[in-house]
Amino acid sequence: MPEARGGAIMAAIETAAAVHRQLGELAAGMRALQDTMRRIEEGADRAEDRATESRATVHRRMDELVGRVGLLESSTAAVVADVVEMKPVTEEVRRWKLMGIGALGVTGIAATALGVSFAEAIRRVGFALLGRI
Repeated sequence: MPEARGGAIMAAIETAAAVHRQLGELAAGMRALQDTMRRIEEGADRAEDRATESRATVHRRMDELVGRVGLLESSTAAVVADVVEMKPVTEEVRRWKLMGIGALGVTGIAATALGVSFAEAIRRVGFALLGRI
C-alpha cells in the first residue's frame, strides 16, 4: 500500500505542477493581453491626437478660405461698381470716335474737292500764261 500511496502523492504533485504551470501560462497570457490592450489604447490615443491636429488644420484652412472669399467678394463688388461708373464714359468715347471718323470722312472729301479745284485752277493759270486759252 505504501506504493499506492506514494503513487497517489506523485500524481497529486504532478497534477499540482501541471495546474501551477497552466496557471503560470494563463497569467502570462493575461499579461500579454494587458500589454496588447495598452498598446492598442496608446495607438488609439496617438491616432486621436493626430486626428485632432488634422481637424484643427482643416478648420484653420477653412477660416483662411472664408477670409479670402470675403476679400474676393468685396473686390468683385468694387470692380462691378467701377465698371458701372466707366460704362457711360466708354459710351461717350465711342460716340466721339464715331463722330471723329465721320468728321475725317467729310474732311477727306472736302480736301479732295479742294485739291481738284486747286489743281484745275493751277492748270488754267498755266494755260493762260502759255497762251493756250
